[in-house]
Amino acid sequence: MSYGNQPGDTGGYGAQPPGGGYGPPPGDGGYPPPGGGYGPPPGDGGYPPPGGYPPPGGYGMPPAPPNNHLVMAIVTTVLCCLPLGIVSIVYATQVNSKWAMGDFQGAMAASESAKKWWIASLITAAVLFVLYIVLVVVLGVFSASVSSSSY
Repeated sequence: MSYGNQPGDTGGYGAQPPGGGYGPPPGDGGYPPPGGGYGPPPGDGGYPPPGGYPPPGGYGMPPAPPNNHLVMAIVTTVLCCLPLGIVSIVYATQVNSKWAMGDFQGAMAASESAKKWWIASLITAAVLFVLYIVLVVVLGVFSASVSSSSY
């Protein structure tokens, strides 16, 4: 029996494909590839890799934790607005502990919150200082006008 087109052949399957037929390629033997088999590609299973997700920047040497803004939180607490500075200190102290526990996104969020609160404390102090200066000027002008009109 032949696979090629023969004279007088009205049906058949046509010519045999190159490479000698159907089946696994030569040298394959039909066995799974070395190192694991036919599963999904590594990292594509939809689950976190063993040991959790790596820190930002990938595997290898972990990057340094984000800035905790503790110095500015303390400075703005002492010199600016006490309540907002205390909130900033609370967030600033959470950054390194969250980073050490592996909560990288939580550490970055705490760092951003600490920064936001010390900036709010600084802005509040600046606004209050400007309002104080305006009040002193207005009272000075008012006092001068009252004392000059009484004589």
